[in-house]
Amino acid sequence: MAYEQHRDEYAQRQAQAKGMGGERKLAERKAEGILNARERIDLLVDQGTFLETGLFATSPRPEMRERSPADGKVSGIGRIDGRDVAVVSNDFTVMGASSSPTNTAKVGYVKKVATSRGLPMVFLGESTGARMPDVMGAAGVGAGDRPTQYRRTRETPWVAAVLGHCYGSSSWYAALGDFVVMRKGAITAVSSVRLTSMAISEEVDPEELGGWKLHTEVTGMVDLAVDTDEEALDAVKRFLSYLPSHHLEAPPVHPVTPGSGEDIDKILEILPESRTKVYDVRKILKLIYDKDSVFELKPRFGKSIVTALARLDGKSVGIVASNPMAKGGAIDPDACEKVVSFLVLCDSFNIPIIFMVDQPGFLIGIEGERKGAIGRVMNWMNALSLVTVPKISVVMRKSYGQAVLNMGGGGNADHVVCWFGAEINFMDPRSAVRIVHGITEEDDPAGYAEKLAEMTRGTSAYDAAAVHAAHAVIDPVETRDHLIRVLEIHQLRLSDGVGEHLMRTWPTSY
Repeated sequence: MAYEQHRDEYAQRQAQAKGMGGERKLAERKAEGILNARERIDLLVDQGTFLETGLFATSPRPEMRERSPADGKVSGIGRIDGRDVAVVSNDFTVMGASSSPTNTAKVGYVKKVATSRGLPMVFLGESTGARMPDVMGAAGVGAGDRPTQYRRTRETPWVAAVLGHCYGSSSWYAALGDFVVMRKGAITAVSSVRLTSMAISEEVDPEELGGWKLHTEVTGMVDLAVDTDEEALDAVKRFLSYLPSHHLEAPPVHPVTPGSGEDIDKILEILPESRTKVYDVRKILKLIYDKDSVFELKPRFGKSIVTALARLDGKSVGIVASNPMAKGGAIDPDACEKVVSFLVLCDSFNIPIIFMVDQPGFLIGIEGERKGAIGRVMNWMNALSLVTVPKISVVMRKSYGQAVLNMGGGGNADHVVCWFGAEINFMDPRSAVRIVHGITEEDDPAGYAEKLAEMTRGTSAYDAAAVHAAHAVIDPVETRDHLIRVLEIHQLRLSDGVGEHLMRTWPTSY
């Protein structure tokens, strides 16, 4: 009889914990087309694989125990495409998924398991921040010993999805993520709209405070904005498909998509001969890399550079590509920050990096200097010098100035290849004529033509190859096959595809 009573109590407690904030709150979310915390997990992980931890956790305050099923955060381990991942899904229907000592311990537990057992960590964010009055007073906010709560040493990938109002820990973990996807309409900020309005004594627009446009275009914290929860969860799964489960293994290998590379002869239809005409580099990338495998990160931030994960012959690669469609491909401080973040990601998780180069140099001007252009350029060079995965540089059309080095030239890549029409120079020869000789084409056509020829001398792909600044000159249609072979040669054989991870403690947001 006692055993049956235990079973009944167990079933009752289990139903209560999984009932979250109650039928009314769950129905309201459903009517809005927004998934609840458990539905998000069900869509994210392989069916039947989620092992929940902390199901019966509640608020440590006795009077709140009945109102805090699972204490507002659902945590555990599931599988995505057969690989184990640790997951925390914030349940906004329970006390706004606010942080308490109990659910902080739950999060800490799965983080510890992920780090020590080599599992990616996924945060599905939506929370009001710290729970009050629990954190009020010195005992609430100043006690405890959590010196490593927000430490990133990149043993495993961290992914965050911003799926509602995210303040406090949800925003912190988003900032710490290797990949952040945000549903349009969600908000993430240091503090809530209400608290911010009180602090500055004026109404605050939620979108201006922490909407998707701010974080994809201005701060660069968010890698991708989508319309629905379902799209966000698909993006999480796609991102993880390029990465290893942990830093001590090589990325997974996938079957090559049928049709990959079959249209590569169309490259020269896209690439203009004139160095001043623009084109969309994404169209060229789609021709070279495995079909439908190019996954762009931060497309709305630092637009003069495209950063993307892709596959080449089924293997993961990271792409840093000049994008002449934005600012003619000139590199600004935002693009520098974007590239450094991407270099850290690739090097931390053993993904080779390929530079696709067509850049006129760094964008100069007062605005750039105010954004710390000098420091951003040198951060990039410092990061590049610490990269230990293979680095390949493909000069497509032109490469000028200090950015030649930033994009892999001058010994900063393991292999440099030029397309047969490529040009490498300190600056655009036309600008050099004006600076060095003070001549313009309008004032002195003959003299200008003579000096232009002088400033253009020794800048071709074959000139670079002659001094071994380029290791090969190729027809653009040979690029896919050439890169596949070069990456085979430069793979990290002696360490089973694993780099040294010299940037494992590089700041995630700056």
